[in-house]
Amino acid sequence: MVTRDPNPDPAPAPAGCFATTHWSVVLAAGHGSETAAGQALETLCQTYWYPIYAYVRRRGYRVEDAQDLTQEFFAMLLRRNDFSRPDPSRGRFRSFLLTALNHFLTSDWQHRHTQRRGGGYAFRSWDHAEAERRYATEPESALTPEKLFERRWAAALLEQVMARLQAECRANGKIDVFEALKDSLWGQRTSPGYAELARRWDTTDDAIRAMAYRLRQRYRALIHAEIAQTVSSPEEIEAEVRNLVHALSES
Repeated sequence: MVTRDPNPDPAPAPAGCFATTHWSVVLAAGHGSETAAGQALETLCQTYWYPIYAYVRRRGYRVEDAQDLTQEFFAMLLRRNDFSRPDPSRGRFRSFLLTALNHFLTSDWQHRHTQRRGGGYAFRSWDHAEAERRYATEPESALTPEKLFERRWAAALLEQVMARLQAECRANGKIDVFEALKDSLWGQRTSPGYAELARRWDTTDDAIRAMAYRLRQRYRALIHAEIAQTVSSPEEIEAEVRNLVHALSES
């Protein structure tokens, strides 16, 4: 849900509110609503479907096979009902998903396409053509499929965060600030520079720097909030931030 203020200081989710995040809802299905858990899991799958498809392709599967396997994998996850037995060892959703996928790929699921694609479940965010288009435009890499999965996961997470930040700024009439300063979110210099923006908006360099600082703070807060959706406890957030930054920096 879009919040109304794009510029508050970042704050991690309070421990008492953490049980409402997506992955913790799934893990707590045995003590709450299985419907809510299913909806939370579907939301996570819709956000992070591309790293799964790209991983399957990187493992050497043909386009058509990767499409079928990815669709069936998500359909299997969304049909399962074993989250009623919470298991703290599941930990991060990213790690759980890759482990489940590897088990899936080494099982006999790929030989059991007796139903239509997806096993009767229509995965709404699944776009075969877009997935392959994205995969085909990726640069060559010597990284292992597992390392590339982590990099794509990090990229998908940041895309989600950037979309949320853009939506917040648009809702608050500050889309021009977002467009002008989004390049500064990782501390880079913007184009046009602060002085040019100050002249354009009839303000001061310091005011522009303050806008950029607040935008970066909000961006980082949203990163933490998005990561909180995929881990099982607040204590794991900072470690996951470090892992994803490392994944993006590997070559």
